[in-house]
Amino acid sequence: MDKSIVQTLKNIVILYVEDEQLLRDIVSKSLSNFTKKQFVAKDGKEGLELFKQYQDEIDLVITDINMPNMNGLEMSRQIKEINQNIPIIVATAFSNTEYLLEAIDLGIDKYVLKPIDMNKLILMMSKSLLYHELQDLYKDDLTKLPNRNKLKKDLEATPQDLLALVNIDKFSTLNDLFGEEIGDKILVEFSHKLKQHFNDNEYKVYRVEADKFVVISKDYDLDTEIFSQICKDFISNIAENDFIIDDNSIDLSMTIGIAKSDKGDAYKHAQRVLYYARETLKSIMIYNDSLKIKQNFEENIKWLKKIKIGLAQNRFKAYFQPIVDTKTKNILKYEALIRYIDDDGSAVAPFKFLHIAKKAKLYPEVIKIMLVEAINAIKDKGIKVSINISFDDMASSESVEFVQKVLEENKTYVDKLSFEILESEKISDFSLVKEFILKVKQYGCRVGIDDFGAGYSNFNILLEIDIDFVKIDGSLIRSIDANSNLQVIVQTIVSFSKKLGFNTVAEFVSDENIYNKVLELGVDSSQGYYLGEPMSFEQVNKDLIV
Repeated sequence: MDKSIVQTLKNIVILYVEDEQLLRDIVSKSLSNFTKKQFVAKDGKEGLELFKQYQDEIDLVITDINMPNMNGLEMSRQIKEINQNIPIIVATAFSNTEYLLEAIDLGIDKYVLKPIDMNKLILMMSKSLLYHELQDLYKDDLTKLPNRNKLKKDLEATPQDLLALVNIDKFSTLNDLFGEEIGDKILVEFSHKLKQHFNDNEYKVYRVEADKFVVISKDYDLDTEIFSQICKDFISNIAENDFIIDDNSIDLSMTIGIAKSDKGDAYKHAQRVLYYARETLKSIMIYNDSLKIKQNFEENIKWLKKIKIGLAQNRFKAYFQPIVDTKTKNILKYEALIRYIDDDGSAVAPFKFLHIAKKAKLYPEVIKIMLVEAINAIKDKGIKVSINISFDDMASSESVEFVQKVLEENKTYVDKLSFEILESEKISDFSLVKEFILKVKQYGCRVGIDDFGAGYSNFNILLEIDIDFVKIDGSLIRSIDANSNLQVIVQTIVSFSKKLGFNTVAEFVSDENIYNKVLELGVDSSQGYYLGEPMSFEQVNKDLIV
């Protein structure tokens, strides 16, 4: 016998079901010579009970068909309902051919003729296990849906595809909140709902990543707008009905990218439009060339490369924009703003690259660069400097340790340093923020809230943490001279801050009319192109500081 077959079988556990005692004894004894362990039953009912009790151990089932209490096919049907992937071999006589079609429908893998030839049975066992091993390459173990390998294989079969890429929003957060066990249950339930909505007759459903699924229309000629509406209906159904998992009511949202192509690139286009939909806060989007998504991706790839080169070649520099006393226009301090110095010497603003740095996990390097640049400016120019810091920075032990190390090494200067906490990025753990503020204030640093009013703003944040100033977001300042509603909001922030003893700063003061309104509303300090543009380290004149 082939040594590889013997090696395969010696570690497997068998459930063998046969009502004829003599045959049962002979076969089970033979099996004991080749397999690790055997569970033996005299009929289908007993075999089913053994499988239920030891299903985590059993690797393969061998069964007779005609047996009392419960026949082999009925037992197999119920076993397949418990575990559809378990290999099952039936033993049959020539006279039992009428059962074979039913066996095939049940998903029986192999059959062996009676009287049983042990060499043939062992060969069938080996082939059955190999078949399931190959099948598992194309099936997601958790949801039992076809997986990424199967999707790739199916997409290669035809260049014509109409498909939707479905992404559960912020699934990693759900995992963190409820734990991976409930997270898995959410995915299983979500896959069931997908299968219910997109039926097998018209669609194929796959799980391709942890929180991503693909739906392919079997009808390529289906109108894309109709397919999109069917996807929208699914989004609505999920939104209207909470998931109840272990008594937890869980809201799910998703983003869907749809693409249709006869050139074999529908999946690639769906990936791109899904990304674009998330960036533009759309729940569903259909790919088309007018979106210029390809150019956006090429731009991202270009900047990802430039960021890596820039970090290696020290191309990231701080530019310093003055913050002035609103009444006197005297410079109080500077905000350090990151710039990328391009090959031609031009300074590129962060809106071009900062979001890419975050997605590429390169953003932690930014706080290190800006902190060192700020300390150098304080030392060499004698100026006061503010730098931005995100919640992710404060939540990173590596970033916090770096900040503390630099402050410790520059104790003489850091009382002129301020940190501006980016309030536009949602703070999920105030204890980490409080801990960071406590550490930096021990060195004499000041701390403020940046972007206040930029979306997540809550006046409670001003009560929660120990800050010195509030910077009012530019979205509230840009049109304040002509918008009475914005004036009311800013006046409220100013009044609230004054009562709590915070200074206020208005950013994006870009012309005289805006400046005059900010002055009228009593904002303490101002920043913007009307009062001074960001300048390089060399351009900063320390004599201007007060």
